[in-house]
Amino acid sequence: MRIGLIDVDGHRFPNLPLMKLSAYHKSFGDQVEWYDSWSGLCNPYDKVYLSKVFSFTDDYSLPIYSKEIIRGGTGYCIEVMDGKEIFYAERNKDLPDEIEHIYPDYSLYPEETADTAFGFLTRGCPRGCSFCIVKDKEGMCSHKVADLSEFWNGQKNIELLDPNILACRDWRDLLQQLIDSNARVNFNQGLDIRMMNEDKSEMISKIPISKIHFAWDRFEDKEMIQPKFRQFRQRSKIDSHRLQVYCIVGDRERKVLDSDLERIYWLRDNGFAPYVMIYEKDLLPKKHELRKLQRWVNNRIIFWKVRTFKEYLTEGE
Repeated sequence: MRIGLIDVDGHRFPNLPLMKLSAYHKSFGDQVEWYDSWSGLCNPYDKVYLSKVFSFTDDYSLPIYSKEIIRGGTGYCIEVMDGKEIFYAERNKDLPDEIEHIYPDYSLYPEETADTAFGFLTRGCPRGCSFCIVKDKEGMCSHKVADLSEFWNGQKNIELLDPNILACRDWRDLLQQLIDSNARVNFNQGLDIRMMNEDKSEMISKIPISKIHFAWDRFEDKEMIQPKFRQFRQRSKIDSHRLQVYCIVGDRERKVLDSDLERIYWLRDNGFAPYVMIYEKDLLPKKHELRKLQRWVNNRIIFWKVRTFKEYLTEGE
């Protein structure tokens, strides 16, 4: 069979389902390639897969010449209504087990995956945040879905995509696998600081860390979250620039709130690097104050030099 693949979001970040589909079809001797409309016009493909992660990405617009066309991914399951993202579970297409658990074909993204493994050890999250679709897509229980060997084979770097690995009851086994790999790990989607304890902190400190992401989205959680951050910082010798904390802003009032700034200042003063994410960013004009806040915080050179948002605005960005 002749198989065509389309990464609808572009090639900025490796598409894991496409890498698994490629590995599966190649195991049967099928010809797998990135879809080319001119080639398809002359010689139609037997099957073309389109994968889309983000709802805001426009769908593929060129003609698709194929006997069968299959679309999948979170981006096809979400619609925006009245500014809110709605996930339609009936549109979700899980990969069959024999494809889901196959070793990915990293050759599809030779530059992006150079000596780097990508994958999930767990799925699901018990938090059920209103702005997150994980609860609808993967459930509200963090559960183990793979061992590290399923997508890692000696690479120097691991890009871990789990939504909440610390909430999984198998966290000890999974963290030990990361320790034993001796690979540099980026906890890409974040660790739940609320689930942190001394044992978890100790095990994480044994992992060669590329970057860790946490999240502090609700200011009112500060009485619980701040002590957890302090305890982790005291037990960890990880450089503050590698300790990033996602901060959602703009989900209540469409302006920079004092509570937003308090979170940002507190994190920086306590050895963490905040990373601002704007809720419903596409609804804001380009020169909106929240966008300016995001530019200031997420530009590390400026953020560590210009100490306050007011000073940043005064200096004309």
